[in-house]
Amino acid sequence: MSDRNEVLEFEEEFFEVVQIIQKARCNALKNVNSELINLYWQIGEYISRKVESAAWGLGVVDRLAEYLQRTQPDLKGFNRRGLYRMKQFYETYRGNEKVSALMTQLSWTNHLLILSKTKSMEEKEFYLMLSVREKYTSRELGRQIDSGFHERYMLSNANVSALMTQYHPDIASAFKDTYILDFLNLPHHFSEKDLRNAITQNLKNFILEFGKDFTFAGEEYRIQVGNNDYYIDLLFFHRDLSCLVAFELKIDDFKPEYLGKLGFYLEALDRDVKKPHENPSVGVILCKSRDAEVVEYALSRNLSPAMVAEYRTKLIDREILQQKLHELFLLSEGSVEEGDSE
Repeated sequence: MSDRNEVLEFEEEFFEVVQIIQKARCNALKNVNSELINLYWQIGEYISRKVESAAWGLGVVDRLAEYLQRTQPDLKGFNRRGLYRMKQFYETYRGNEKVSALMTQLSWTNHLLILSKTKSMEEKEFYLMLSVREKYTSRELGRQIDSGFHERYMLSNANVSALMTQYHPDIASAFKDTYILDFLNLPHHFSEKDLRNAITQNLKNFILEFGKDFTFAGEEYRIQVGNNDYYIDLLFFHRDLSCLVAFELKIDDFKPEYLGKLGFYLEALDRDVKKPHENPSVGVILCKSRDAEVVEYALSRNLSPAMVAEYRTKLIDREILQQKLHELFLLSEGSVEEGDSE
């Protein structure tokens, strides 16, 4: 028997050994990161308590940085700036039990991004939990913060049909009403084909914007009904919802007649493509813009599990989003006060 045949004979067992090695490596990296975050927390706590007790002035922290660089030249990140970041890290989250459970699951780079780019504790907690759930790299996390993901999520009022919420009660957490597709680099005038091609060429960023539970299933996905072929712009599978998700792309404002075509596609998917253990398919009409009232009327008696969202090809100014969120907060406060007065 040749060496090649021997390898093929035991390939499954060999692969199991590889998996054991990879798992051990992954655990080792997690342990290293956990120890590193705990170290930074302890250093931050030590410095903070010395300063707060007036045992140290801020100048002593500068001298500590110089001392560490002189006596421990192999240490990275323990300069003046790094020590103050550790102090800020501790002082920001001390006493926060919700954060303490997540703290060591993020890299130090991701922690620094959240500390420097967010303002409120609510926003910080949001990105901490999001980063852990989605396993963001620092580049992915930075992109989400810059695109105002938190504000868009809080402001989102996704337009979904009644049947969609019936099939998927948690649907609101899986979709938003506005998506930012600034990474597509589309020309000023573009067609639906241009939009579809740009998305498929930038799938990683598209899935990052929609959520990592989406798995790509096909572009212009062919379904056959009777003697005719029909093509769904984009088809995905959502792991958490356990269902197929059909996307219809539009370069204009939403029109009610778009729902009829989407409903037809969803029926075909459920009859001919969906597997028995999967949930009913859902559809998303992704438009350049939409009139909220028109969408509400169109969905009110729609019998298909569908939703309507819009996309933007440029980042929305975060300050504008934060202002809108603040206004929403004031409105909700006013509603509560009115209810209490009654």
